[in-house]
Amino acid sequence: MTQTLTEQLWAAVEPVYAEILDHPFLAGLTDGTLPRPAFRHFVVQDSHYLRDYARALAVCAAKAPGEAEVRAFADDAIGALAAEQGMHAEFLTAFGESAEQAAAEPVLPTTRAYTSYLLATVYGGSFAEAVAAVLPCYWVYARVGEHLLVRSSPDPLYARWIATYGDEAFQSVVRRVLALTDRLGEQLSEAERGRVFEHFTTTTRYEWMFWDAAWRGERWPV
Repeated sequence: MTQTLTEQLWAAVEPVYAEILDHPFLAGLTDGTLPRPAFRHFVVQDSHYLRDYARALAVCAAKAPGEAEVRAFADDAIGALAAEQGMHAEFLTAFGESAEQAAAEPVLPTTRAYTSYLLATVYGGSFAEAVAAVLPCYWVYARVGEHLLVRSSPDPLYARWIATYGDEAFQSVVRRVLALTDRLGEQLSEAERGRVFEHFTTTTRYEWMFWDAAWRGERWPV
């Protein structure tokens, strides 16, 4: 039986996903030992990231061939901004800080590299390439949330983060994007299929790098 495009894509990044699950940042989330500065680093950089991710989703909406896809990606773009304003504001409040303070902090190297690649791809590529580039932020978080939800966390702040991505509402959104990806897979030329795999694999690697940057407390070296 022929594999769907999403089955083939996931097979291509399974080693990366295994490294993500094995990362000490995620282990620290579930056992509650993740240092607060590492989580704060993640939240601040994720706030920067989500603003550009919302722009990328808006470009996907603009390139979408059908009305249903236009509406879906436009709604997701709004949802990404809502997450940045809502959930992240809640986390920052726990740190005694405001969203304005976080927004004033610099966009750090991994965040800048990830968002630059993402925006260049969605603006410069086809609709299928754009979907492939934004897909890991949906799919990896859904898989990670589902995996971590079984254990959750003794830390209420970390448990809140885990519940957001393990929640059925988020999982259903991801299933919708995966179904679209499989439909697109039926129409791809070999050349475009190669670019889809390249973009999907690259942004999945950036997902690992994003957690790792928070764990290391990444800063600009000069």
